[in-house]
Amino acid sequence: MSDLKVFTKDHERLQSNRAWVHFINSLSGYKSANLVGTKSKDGQENLSIVSSVVHLGANPPLMGFVVRPHSEESPRHTFENLESTGYFTLNHVNEKIVKEAHQTSARYPREVSEFEAVGLTPEYKDDFQAPFVKESLLQMSLKHKKTILIEENNTHFVIAEVNRVYTLEESLRDDGSLDLDKLNTVAVAGLDAYCRTHKLTRLSYAKADKELEEL
Repeated sequence: MSDLKVFTKDHERLQSNRAWVHFINSLSGYKSANLVGTKSKDGQENLSIVSSVVHLGANPPLMGFVVRPHSEESPRHTFENLESTGYFTLNHVNEKIVKEAHQTSARYPREVSEFEAVGLTPEYKDDFQAPFVKESLLQMSLKHKKTILIEENNTHFVIAEVNRVYTLEESLRDDGSLDLDKLNTVAVAGLDAYCRTHKLTRLSYAKADKELEEL
């Protein structure tokens, strides 16, 4: 194996702003790929892809994600909708909808539905206000709880509580965990590289006085 080299913004291959952004976005490794479904108070549907969704706790079931800086010059329709209505959905991206999901990152006018623009289908369930993505095999409805401003870069961290989860029965393991391979859920690396996933192993709960076991 070659020796590791040091890379900073002064490196000859990273001096352009675009190269540096791609480099930094790759450092966190593989990330989840989710579509956020929202609907404005006046009924306009919106769909956008995010790669920053994280688990925050199981009781209550909380999840969070980052929204980039929001301004009049660069409005974030997803953020505006979930802040004003209090509701949104998260939908796993699978192999069959990668291109459509990625295209939702384009800046469409407020009056344009990304569902219609990219060819995905809005779906409504159990009187929930925000639309799900019909083509997704793991869908969640969430209620907005809190938004935290990250002053260092003017982004927002959205915290929400999971309401209901919709997925395939066969993806649920006996211990309650989900087999994401069966849902063809994909991961994203950096800004634009979508990756298949497969399980390497499952290991027992780690204890200081006990050897790990494969499950």
